[in-house]
Amino acid sequence: MVGDIEKMIGVGLVWGATNALMRRGALLWDQALKSSSSQQNTAHGNKLLTSLKSWLKLLSIWQYTIPFFVNLSASATFFAILSHTPISLAVPVTNATTFAATAVFGLLLGEQTHLGLALFGTSLIVLGIWLCIT
Repeated sequence: MVGDIEKMIGVGLVWGATNALMRRGALLWDQALKSSSSQQNTAHGNKLLTSLKSWLKLLSIWQYTIPFFVNLSASATFFAILSHTPISLAVPVTNATTFAATAVFGLLLGEQTHLGLALFGTSLIVLGIWLCIT
């Protein structure tokens, strides 16, 4: 069980880091869509094609795609952990770690946030994880 807790925290850290990185990639995608505002009025038949082009544009941005696939690999690890760990422990530990890691990695990437509130919330999350695993 102890090894599983480290894996849960590791998955949460990977999810948190990739969430922040994917958000940055999605902002680049949004800028690319706005700069290529050659999107004409979409009739009902063209909405599907426009959506498909938009998603392909998103997948062509490596700043989004690489973190996305790393995030998916962490998801596969999480499901492997769930096969032999109580869900009542795995979900809170992993999700709390993800939330805290997203805040910390967002700060490291220079996102605007309320530092005091983020640190206070992160410390409460760490306390909650500690309560779950002891």
